[in-house]
Amino acid sequence: MQGDKQLSTEIDANVPTAARMYDYYLGGKDNYAADRAAVEELDKVVPSTRRLALNNRRFLQRVVRTLSEEYGIRQFLDHGSGLPTQDNVHQVAQRIAPDSRVVYVDNDPMVLVHGRALLDQNDRTAVIHADMRSTDEIFSHPDTQRLIDFSQPVAVLFNSVFHCIPDSDTDGPSAVVRRVTERLAPGSYAVMCQLVSEDAEVRRSVTEFMDQATQGHWGRVREEKDVAEWFEGMEILEPGLVEVSTWRPDSEVAPRQLTREWIEFGGVGRLS
Repeated sequence: MQGDKQLSTEIDANVPTAARMYDYYLGGKDNYAADRAAVEELDKVVPSTRRLALNNRRFLQRVVRTLSEEYGIRQFLDHGSGLPTQDNVHQVAQRIAPDSRVVYVDNDPMVLVHGRALLDQNDRTAVIHADMRSTDEIFSHPDTQRLIDFSQPVAVLFNSVFHCIPDSDTDGPSAVVRRVTERLAPGSYAVMCQLVSEDAEVRRSVTEFMDQATQGHWGRVREEKDVAEWFEGMEILEPGLVEVSTWRPDSEVAPRQLTREWIEFGGVGRLS
């Protein structure tokens, strides 16, 4: 991939996208009838998905807060950031440290339009229209160069996005992780999670449905062992790789993912 794909800037309201479906699950308004119809069909196969989406969003917010408060991270590069919602990465981070810098990356043109409008008054935050696999393009982008100092620790986020790309020796999740992390300073962090299932039929049916619904803009539902491979060579922060609602919950009564047909699985790794 590496920056050689020309992205469309046209919004097609008739083809669902993962970003707009996720927005609908979170109660957002930046979605179309096709996205809502796809959500209804997906819920027939995996009815726990709305709770899963909400728990994933809370995980992202806890991770950013933890990295900001406990580990002093002031730079965030968010791959596949999705549509703006309440308490985005920059809002969480800059509430703790106003000098925090955040670069969002997404290939959905709707994300670009809404994200830039939202961030127009924030000179420590930027939105880049790029494929998350285009590492050279992302790292060399003027906004990335302006905001991120790669000689210092950075948190790179791949939050619930790798299931959107297929396996590939050059552009699959493992290759993307290697390409990104080899450019980071020691003490940087990688936040990664994705949809997994230990049920082969769930993996097959959901992968087929999403691939058809998004017209090929999908990878696959994976297994926990696949996610673990991405963290090889990193120090994994406690509590390890887990279903994300159990990653450092705010309280003992915080919402948990109760159904298990599929889960959001991952964690945080530190680069030495």
